[in-house]
Amino acid sequence: MLIEFDRKGIFFAIILKKNTFAKIFKTTMHTIEQKLLTLAQELNHNFCRIEKLQQSGSHRQYFRIFAAKNTIIGVYNQDIKENNAFFTFTDFFLSQNIHVPKIIAIGEMQQYYLLEDLGDETLFSFLTLHRDNEYIEETVVAYYKKVLQQLPLLQLSGKKGIDFTVCYPRCAFDKQSMLWDLNYFKYYFLKLVNIPFDEQLLENDFHCFIDFLLETDNDYFMFRDFQSRNIMLHNDEPYFIDYQGGRKGALQYDVASLLYDGKADLPPVLREELLHYYLEELSIHININKEDFCRYYYGYVLIRILQALGTYGFRGYYEKKSHFLLSIPFAVKNLKHLLPKFTFSDKIPTLIKVIQQITESGFVSLCSLPENKLTVTIYSFSYKKGIPQDLTVNGGGFVFDCRALPNPGRLPEYKNATGKDQCVIDYLEDFEEVKLFNNVTTQLVCQSVNNYIERNFSHLMVNFGCTGGQHRSVYFAEKLAEYLKNNYPTVNVITIHSNQKIG
Repeated sequence: MLIEFDRKGIFFAIILKKNTFAKIFKTTMHTIEQKLLTLAQELNHNFCRIEKLQQSGSHRQYFRIFAAKNTIIGVYNQDIKENNAFFTFTDFFLSQNIHVPKIIAIGEMQQYYLLEDLGDETLFSFLTLHRDNEYIEETVVAYYKKVLQQLPLLQLSGKKGIDFTVCYPRCAFDKQSMLWDLNYFKYYFLKLVNIPFDEQLLENDFHCFIDFLLETDNDYFMFRDFQSRNIMLHNDEPYFIDYQGGRKGALQYDVASLLYDGKADLPPVLREELLHYYLEELSIHININKEDFCRYYYGYVLIRILQALGTYGFRGYYEKKSHFLLSIPFAVKNLKHLLPKFTFSDKIPTLIKVIQQITESGFVSLCSLPENKLTVTIYSFSYKKGIPQDLTVNGGGFVFDCRALPNPGRLPEYKNATGKDQCVIDYLEDFEEVKLFNNVTTQLVCQSVNNYIERNFSHLMVNFGCTGGQHRSVYFAEKLAEYLKNNYPTVNVITIHSNQKIG
């Protein structure tokens, strides 16, 4: 370990060597496992082995603890307030005969606890095994209907005395919560994938959109992350997990989360069938106006998808967990299906424009391509707006500055043209320095492409920048893309022009 001080002797930083950090992590993990195993052995000495389970998107750590004939789940979570919400909600749900895991024991400082083991099969894993492209087997639909029978019971807990004071970080899906979600989408998705927008106009639309959503009844229990991976299939019944983030909210949000669950990719016709089924089940418990419900429902679908995109951006682009990027094309596909159904579009034009740009953007193609062969992503950009961020886990690549070359943008006859137009192409190709630049950059890129193919790398990023991102950078991006497509048929080539005026 190296401890650094500044010139005045004030502590500045602690730098851990890689192997030192690994040892600390290993020691910490061993301590967590020991404490959970000890907690289990206090109940039954037959528990003798513990195994860490794969971590999902949350910071909680899950373990399976084994005895001779049975298993239980051990959980470690430092966030005591979140744990307290989970304990409180679980007790209430069990009192209402709602299917959730039983809490077996709570240990030291409420950071360690043991749960009933519901197995490994989720609704998502079952769906994955029982679908053939768009066709989903009736057994899967039957499980979805069982879930939708239980959902109103969960939601009506909000009217039956569940303790909302333990909710964390807020007790309701109110204006503040919605702004958090929308800004999460703005900063961790829109900005990272270079979608241009007027920040003030977008902020105005956020407020208008939220005011619309809050017009409906918001006094129900909202699960918050009601999706197919949080529904276990146990003894032929659905059981619900990971409702720590539950709070007071609208009925529409959870059914929207389930039916527009990204990777579940339910066919639109089935979504509508299941929505109708849910409304029939809900009508058994309370009186509802179905037309009014649906008017707000598609708004909650939209805010849920935007929140999900923020998560995918943060986990995928920022934290470099590439599997989150694979969900982006499904979310964008859902946006395309949603827009014609959403009746509030004229009140939030900037937000709708941003969504349309997302659905038309080339980065979605990048996320959806298979990783078993090389993908070269070629950007043109304006230095006024900055170099595009690498959307892959690789990092690096090439950045070529075209500003030293003749600029057609200075000439009136080319001002409204782009590097894809023949007049600009003819102008640039009259200069020997342009030809030299093209040859050199192509050779450099091809050297990497050949090497990356041999080493089974999955991504290479190439950026061409000029002053406005309209003429020279677009020309060279298009030239390189054409060359690679003609000479490397096994390589995926994606061209993205950061200037949205470029078609």
